[in-house]
Amino acid sequence: MSKVVKKLLTNKRIQDNLVIIVPKKWNELTTEKLMKDYWKAPKKLLHEWRMSKKVTINGEIAQWTKPLQQDDLLGIPVFEFPITDYPVPKDLHIEILYEDDHLLIANKQACMDTHPANPEQNNTLLNGVAYHLAATNQQPFIKHIHRLDKDTTGAVLFAKNPFVGAILDRMLEERTITRTYVALAEGQVMNVQGRIDAKIGRDRHHATRRRVSPTGQTAVTHYKVLKFFPKKNVTMISCTLESGRTHQIRVHLSHIHHPLAGDTLYGGKKTFPRQALHARKIEFIHPFTEEKLSITAPYLDEPPIFT
Repeated sequence: MSKVVKKLLTNKRIQDNLVIIVPKKWNELTTEKLMKDYWKAPKKLLHEWRMSKKVTINGEIAQWTKPLQQDDLLGIPVFEFPITDYPVPKDLHIEILYEDDHLLIANKQACMDTHPANPEQNNTLLNGVAYHLAATNQQPFIKHIHRLDKDTTGAVLFAKNPFVGAILDRMLEERTITRTYVALAEGQVMNVQGRIDAKIGRDRHHATRRRVSPTGQTAVTHYKVLKFFPKKNVTMISCTLESGRTHQIRVHLSHIHHPLAGDTLYGGKKTFPRQALHARKIEFIHPFTEEKLSITAPYLDEPPIFT
Protein backbone atom coordinates (compact mmCIF):
# COMPACT_ATOMS: atom_id res chain seq x y z
CA MET A 1 0.00 0.00 0.00
CA SER A 2 1.22 3.49 -0.85
CA LYS A 3 1.74 5.76 2.09
CA VAL A 4 2.70 9.35 2.81
CA VAL A 5 3.78 10.59 6.22
CA LYS A 6 2.86 13.95 7.73
CA LYS A 7 4.30 17.08 6.14
CA LEU A 8 7.28 18.61 7.92
CA LEU A 9 7.27 21.85 5.92
CA THR A 10 4.11 23.94 5.58
CA ASN A 11 3.60 25.39 2.13
CA LYS A 12 0.92 26.19 -0.42
CA ARG A 13 0.60 27.38 -3.98
CA ILE A 14 -0.56 30.95 -4.57
CA GLN A 15 -0.90 31.61 -8.32
CA ASP A 16 2.60 31.06 -9.78
CA ASN A 17 4.35 31.04 -6.40
CA LEU A 18 5.21 28.37 -3.88
CA VAL A 19 4.85 30.00 -0.44
CA ILE A 20 6.66 28.27 2.42
CA ILE A 21 6.41 29.12 6.12
CA VAL A 22 10.06 29.22 7.21
CA PRO A 23 10.71 26.55 9.88
CA LYS A 24 12.90 27.09 12.94
CA LYS A 25 15.71 24.95 11.48
CA TRP A 26 16.16 27.50 8.67
CA ASN A 27 16.82 30.35 11.12
CA GLU A 28 19.91 32.31 10.08
CA LEU A 29 20.04 30.60 6.66
CA THR A 30 20.05 33.25 3.94
CA THR A 31 17.85 32.87 0.88
CA GLU A 32 21.03 32.38 -1.13
CA LYS A 33 22.30 29.55 1.08
CA LEU A 34 18.88 27.91 1.17
CA MET A 35 18.76 27.83 -2.62
CA LYS A 36 22.41 26.95 -3.28
CA ASP A 37 23.33 24.67 -0.38
CA TYR A 38 20.06 23.24 0.95
CA TRP A 39 18.20 22.61 -2.31
CA LYS A 40 21.30 22.78 -4.55
CA ALA A 41 19.27 24.52 -7.21
CA PRO A 42 20.72 25.18 -10.71
CA LYS A 43 22.84 28.32 -10.97
CA LYS A 44 21.07 29.50 -14.14
CA LEU A 45 17.64 29.35 -12.55
CA LEU A 46 18.83 31.13 -9.40
CA HIS A 47 20.40 33.86 -11.51
CA GLU A 48 17.11 34.35 -13.37
CA TRP A 49 15.14 34.58 -10.13
CA ARG A 50 17.62 36.96 -8.58
CA MET A 51 17.56 39.26 -11.61
CA SER A 52 13.76 39.18 -11.91
CA LYS A 53 13.36 40.00 -8.19
CA LYS A 54 10.38 37.63 -7.98
CA VAL A 55 11.55 35.73 -4.89
CA THR A 56 9.88 37.36 -1.89
CA ILE A 57 10.03 37.39 1.91
CA ASN A 58 6.77 38.41 3.59
CA GLY A 59 5.57 39.90 0.32
CA GLU A 60 8.68 42.05 -0.19
CA ILE A 61 11.52 41.49 -2.66
CA ALA A 62 13.93 39.08 -0.98
CA GLN A 63 17.35 40.28 0.16
CA TRP A 64 19.31 37.19 -0.76
CA THR A 65 22.04 37.67 1.84
CA LYS A 66 19.70 38.50 4.75
CA PRO A 67 19.08 35.63 7.24
CA LEU A 68 15.64 34.05 7.27
CA GLN A 69 13.60 33.95 10.46
CA GLN A 70 11.08 31.40 11.68
CA ASP A 71 7.53 32.03 10.33
CA ASP A 72 8.74 34.26 7.49
CA LEU A 73 6.73 33.67 4.30
CA LEU A 74 9.12 32.69 1.51
CA GLY A 75 7.64 33.06 -1.97
CA ILE A 76 9.34 31.32 -4.93
CA PRO A 77 8.02 31.58 -8.54
CA VAL A 78 8.41 27.86 -9.24
CA PHE A 79 5.23 27.66 -11.34
CA GLU A 80 6.20 30.50 -13.69
CA PHE A 81 8.19 29.10 -16.58
CA PRO A 82 8.32 29.06 -20.41
CA ILE A 83 6.85 26.00 -22.12
CA THR A 84 8.89 24.51 -24.96
CA ASP A 85 8.73 21.18 -26.81
CA TYR A 86 5.68 20.00 -24.91
CA PRO A 87 4.73 16.37 -25.71
CA VAL A 88 1.51 15.71 -27.63
CA PRO A 89 -1.23 14.75 -25.14
CA LYS A 90 -2.87 11.37 -25.84
CA ASP A 91 -5.38 9.42 -23.77
CA LEU A 92 -3.57 6.18 -22.94
CA HIS A 93 -5.45 5.39 -19.72
CA ILE A 94 -2.42 5.94 -17.51
CA GLU A 95 -2.78 5.10 -13.83
CA ILE A 96 -1.60 7.96 -11.61
CA LEU A 97 -0.25 6.61 -8.32
CA TYR A 98 0.58 9.91 -6.60
CA GLU A 99 0.34 13.58 -7.52
CA ASP A 100 0.74 17.03 -6.00
CA ASP A 101 1.61 20.49 -7.33
CA HIS A 102 5.24 19.51 -7.91
CA LEU A 103 5.53 15.91 -8.97
CA LEU A 104 3.65 12.90 -10.22
CA ILE A 105 4.21 9.13 -10.17
CA ALA A 106 2.61 7.05 -12.93
CA ASN A 107 2.28 3.30 -13.42
CA LYS A 108 3.80 2.41 -16.81
CA GLN A 109 2.19 -0.32 -18.87
CA ALA A 110 4.07 -2.96 -20.85
CA CYS A 111 4.84 -2.39 -24.57
CA MET A 112 5.15 1.36 -23.92
CA ASP A 113 8.20 3.62 -24.13
CA THR A 114 8.77 6.07 -21.29
CA HIS A 115 9.20 9.03 -23.65
CA PRO A 116 9.13 9.70 -27.43
CA ALA A 117 12.21 8.85 -29.48
CA ASN A 118 11.11 11.33 -32.17
CA PRO A 119 8.49 14.12 -32.55
CA GLU A 120 6.10 11.83 -34.43
CA GLN A 121 5.85 9.26 -31.62
CA ASN A 122 2.82 9.94 -29.42
CA ASN A 123 2.03 6.66 -27.67
CA THR A 124 4.50 6.89 -24.78
CA LEU A 125 4.01 7.25 -21.05
CA LEU A 126 5.02 10.91 -21.32
CA ASN A 127 2.21 11.52 -23.85
CA GLY A 128 -0.27 9.81 -21.54
CA VAL A 129 0.82 11.90 -18.55
CA ALA A 130 0.62 15.05 -20.69
CA TYR A 131 -2.99 14.13 -21.48
CA HIS A 132 -3.72 13.77 -17.77
CA LEU A 133 -2.39 17.28 -17.14
CA ALA A 134 -4.45 18.73 -19.99
CA ALA A 135 -7.60 16.90 -18.85
CA THR A 136 -7.20 18.29 -15.31
CA ASN A 137 -6.45 21.86 -16.50
CA GLN A 138 -2.87 21.89 -15.24
CA GLN A 139 0.12 23.77 -16.61
CA PRO A 140 1.67 21.95 -19.57
CA PHE A 141 5.07 21.03 -18.16
CA ILE A 142 6.19 17.48 -17.48
CA LYS A 143 9.62 15.86 -17.28
CA HIS A 144 10.51 12.22 -16.59
CA ILE A 145 13.18 11.83 -13.90
CA HIS A 146 14.11 8.27 -14.86
CA ARG A 147 12.91 5.72 -17.38
CA LEU A 148 11.95 2.08 -17.70
CA ASP A 149 12.54 -0.32 -20.59
CA LYS A 150 9.65 -0.59 -23.05
CA ASP A 151 8.52 -3.96 -21.67
CA THR A 152 9.15 -3.20 -17.98
CA THR A 153 6.13 -2.03 -16.01
CA GLY A 154 5.78 0.04 -12.87
CA ALA A 155 6.41 3.35 -11.13
CA VAL A 156 7.96 6.27 -13.01
CA LEU A 157 8.59 9.65 -11.37
CA PHE A 158 7.83 12.93 -13.18
CA ALA A 159 8.50 16.58 -12.28
CA LYS A 160 5.81 19.20 -12.91
CA ASN A 161 8.08 22.25 -12.82
CA PRO A 162 11.75 22.87 -13.72
CA PHE A 163 12.83 23.65 -10.13
CA VAL A 164 11.66 20.36 -8.65
CA GLY A 165 12.90 18.61 -11.80
CA ALA A 166 16.45 19.81 -11.17
CA ILE A 167 16.26 18.81 -7.49
CA LEU A 168 14.90 15.34 -8.28
CA ASP A 169 17.60 14.84 -10.94
CA ARG A 170 20.22 15.57 -8.30
CA MET A 171 18.52 13.29 -5.76
CA LEU A 172 18.48 10.46 -8.29
CA GLU A 173 22.18 11.00 -8.99
CA GLU A 174 22.94 10.98 -5.24
CA ARG A 175 20.86 7.79 -4.78
CA THR A 176 18.44 9.32 -2.28
CA ILE A 177 15.54 8.06 -4.41
CA THR A 178 15.12 4.33 -3.79
CA ARG A 179 13.45 2.15 -6.44
CA THR A 180 12.56 -1.45 -5.66
CA TYR A 181 11.86 -3.91 -8.48
CA VAL A 182 10.16 -7.30 -8.44
CA ALA A 183 11.43 -9.88 -10.94
CA LEU A 184 10.91 -13.50 -11.87
CA ALA A 185 14.29 -15.17 -12.48
CA GLU A 186 14.74 -18.46 -14.31
CA GLY A 187 15.51 -21.44 -12.02
CA GLN A 188 15.86 -21.56 -8.27
CA VAL A 189 18.04 -18.82 -6.82
CA MET A 190 19.69 -20.58 -3.87
CA ASN A 191 21.13 -17.62 -1.95
CA VAL A 192 18.43 -15.94 0.12
CA GLN A 193 19.99 -12.59 -0.71
CA GLY A 194 22.98 -11.39 -2.65
CA ARG A 195 24.96 -8.58 -4.22
CA ILE A 196 25.95 -8.53 -7.88
CA ASP A 197 28.90 -6.23 -8.56
CA ALA A 198 29.77 -6.37 -12.26
CA LYS A 199 30.55 -3.51 -14.64
CA ILE A 200 28.22 -3.09 -17.61
CA GLY A 201 29.12 -1.91 -21.10
CA ARG A 202 27.73 -2.02 -24.63
CA ASP A 203 27.71 -5.24 -26.62
CA ARG A 204 29.59 -4.39 -29.80
CA HIS A 205 27.85 -7.23 -31.63
CA HIS A 206 24.31 -6.00 -30.89
CA ALA A 207 22.82 -2.50 -31.23
CA THR A 208 20.72 -2.51 -28.05
CA ARG A 209 22.13 -5.27 -25.86
CA ARG A 210 24.46 -4.62 -22.93
CA ARG A 211 26.95 -7.02 -21.35
CA VAL A 212 29.18 -7.45 -18.32
CA SER A 213 32.53 -5.90 -19.22
CA PRO A 214 35.67 -5.05 -17.22
CA THR A 215 35.82 -1.74 -19.12
CA GLY A 216 32.15 -0.90 -18.55
CA GLN A 217 30.47 1.36 -15.99
CA THR A 218 30.26 0.38 -12.34
CA ALA A 219 26.98 -1.40 -11.58
CA VAL A 220 25.78 -2.97 -8.31
CA THR A 221 22.48 -4.82 -7.83
CA HIS A 222 21.17 -6.11 -4.49
CA TYR A 223 18.57 -8.87 -4.53
CA LYS A 224 16.44 -10.80 -2.03
CA VAL A 225 14.52 -14.01 -2.69
CA LEU A 226 10.78 -13.70 -2.07
CA LYS A 227 9.36 -17.00 -3.32
CA PHE A 228 10.15 -20.01 -5.51
CA PHE A 229 7.53 -21.35 -7.95
CA PRO A 230 8.53 -24.99 -8.65
CA LYS A 231 5.90 -25.60 -11.35
CA LYS A 232 7.23 -22.74 -13.47
CA ASN A 233 10.80 -23.14 -12.14
CA VAL A 234 11.14 -19.41 -11.49
CA THR A 235 12.17 -17.44 -8.40
CA MET A 236 10.48 -14.19 -7.41
CA ILE A 237 13.06 -11.72 -6.14
CA SER A 238 13.17 -8.06 -5.17
CA CYS A 239 16.02 -5.88 -6.43
CA THR A 240 17.44 -2.49 -5.55
CA LEU A 241 20.19 -0.71 -7.45
CA GLU A 242 23.23 1.27 -6.35
CA SER A 243 23.56 2.40 -9.96
CA GLY A 244 21.14 2.90 -12.82
CA ARG A 245 22.69 1.37 -15.93
CA THR A 246 20.70 0.48 -19.02
CA HIS A 247 19.24 -3.06 -18.68
CA GLN A 248 21.13 -3.46 -15.37
CA ILE A 249 18.88 -6.03 -13.68
CA ARG A 250 18.48 -7.96 -16.92
CA VAL A 251 22.24 -8.11 -17.53
CA HIS A 252 23.15 -8.94 -13.93
CA LEU A 253 20.63 -11.76 -13.55
CA SER A 254 21.75 -13.27 -16.85
CA HIS A 255 25.34 -12.95 -15.59
CA ILE A 256 24.58 -15.16 -12.55
CA HIS A 257 22.78 -17.66 -14.82
CA HIS A 258 19.27 -16.72 -13.71
CA PRO A 259 17.97 -14.56 -16.59
CA LEU A 260 14.58 -12.94 -16.32
CA ALA A 261 11.70 -15.16 -17.40
CA GLY A 262 10.49 -13.90 -20.78
CA ASP A 263 13.71 -11.97 -21.47
CA THR A 264 14.84 -13.65 -24.67
CA LEU A 265 17.39 -10.88 -25.34
CA TYR A 266 19.41 -12.05 -22.33
CA GLY A 267 18.83 -15.79 -22.43
CA GLY A 268 15.47 -16.14 -20.72
CA LYS A 269 12.81 -18.58 -21.93
CA LYS A 270 9.72 -17.23 -23.63
CA THR A 271 7.64 -18.02 -20.56
CA PHE A 272 5.82 -14.69 -20.73
CA PRO A 273 5.19 -12.17 -23.55
CA ARG A 274 7.72 -9.80 -21.93
CA GLN A 275 10.54 -9.84 -19.41
CA ALA A 276 9.07 -10.37 -15.94
CA LEU A 277 10.26 -7.12 -14.36
CA HIS A 278 8.15 -4.57 -12.50
CA ALA A 279 9.20 -1.34 -10.76
CA ARG A 280 7.22 -2.09 -7.63
CA LYS A 281 8.02 0.76 -5.23
CA ILE A 282 9.60 4.21 -5.17
CA GLU A 283 10.62 5.98 -1.95
CA PHE A 284 12.16 9.39 -1.25
CA ILE A 285 11.87 12.54 0.83
CA HIS A 286 9.71 15.18 -0.88
CA PRO A 287 11.90 18.25 -1.56
CA PHE A 288 9.29 20.84 -0.53
CA THR A 289 7.25 19.13 2.20
CA GLU A 290 10.02 16.88 3.56
CA GLU A 291 7.48 14.09 3.95
CA LYS A 292 8.61 10.55 3.16
CA LEU A 293 6.83 9.19 0.10
CA SER A 294 6.53 5.43 -0.28
CA ILE A 295 4.50 4.64 -3.39
CA THR A 296 3.70 1.10 -4.51
CA ALA A 297 2.75 0.31 -8.12
CA PRO A 298 0.12 -2.43 -8.60
CA TYR A 299 0.87 -5.19 -11.11
CA LEU A 300 -0.75 -4.57 -14.48
CA ASP A 301 -0.47 -7.83 -16.44
CA GLU A 302 -3.59 -9.66 -17.61
CA PRO A 303 -3.32 -12.56 -17.21
CA PRO A 304 -1.14 -11.97 -14.14
CA ILE A 305 2.60 -12.72 -14.25
CA PHE A 306 3.70 -12.15 -10.65
CA THR A 307 1.42 -14.72 -8.96
